[in-house]
Amino acid sequence: MNQAPRAVCVIGFPVAHSRSPLIHGHWLEKHGIAGVYRREAVKPEELNDFIAGFAGRGYVGGNITLPHKEAMMKLTEPDDRARAIGACNTIWFDNGRLRSTNTDAEGFLGSLDQSAPGWDRNVSNAVVIGAGGAARAVVYGFLERGAERVHLVNRTLSRAEAFRERFGPRVWPTRWDDLQKVMKGANLVANTSSLGMTGNPELPIDLKEVRDDAVVADAVYVPLVTGLLTAARQRGLRTSDGLGMLLHQAGRGFELWFGVRPKVTAELRKLIEDELLRK
Repeated sequence: MNQAPRAVCVIGFPVAHSRSPLIHGHWLEKHGIAGVYRREAVKPEELNDFIAGFAGRGYVGGNITLPHKEAMMKLTEPDDRARAIGACNTIWFDNGRLRSTNTDAEGFLGSLDQSAPGWDRNVSNAVVIGAGGAARAVVYGFLERGAERVHLVNRTLSRAEAFRERFGPRVWPTRWDDLQKVMKGANLVANTSSLGMTGNPELPIDLKEVRDDAVVADAVYVPLVTGLLTAARQRGLRTSDGLGMLLHQAGRGFELWFGVRPKVTAELRKLIEDELLRK
């Protein structure tokens, strides 16, 4: 008797825009695994009931996207990484227990590792722009890789100060008006805000005073090449884009659900690039 395909989903509201089914569908086909990956649009007020019946719906795990990343922490058993970041994006059953983790940090780091090998050999002065969930994951990852100082720049200083309280003295809360000042001598710049995303203003930043060996990363992937990345490349700097983060953050979940660690290949990247360009 054939075993039923293992079912996984992405839970969010809205969720129709998610590219996760395309990414995981590609890996399922490549590895010959009998599995399905669906979208589940779940309103915040429906989340508790949906998760209570999660196993009954046939699911072995899933991805969590906005607006549920923090709420899901209370409905699962988060690991150390999810607790440190304060949000989860991946859930799975472990001997009947619904556990959770956050793979955004490793996604961002994995993209940097692939795009700019050796970027973490001497991160003495990093600048992170934005203070949302993506920023928490990025700051956590940078500190994990040994960053000596991370300037956290945000329009609301109190939100930046909360990062220092969460992550410690290597985080330097920085006023928005001081953004250009902390660019001087920076060897790592990461935008985690929505600035530069299609429909939003560009990030008002000048890269002329960053170090010549600096690496510039952007969590935005629509458009594929943001104004920040264009400026960095014109300056001759190495870059890492948001699509890389999206692809690399997906691998850990696939491994937890299906027992295989997939690779982020040029073929997969082109598949998602083509989908983005069609939109």
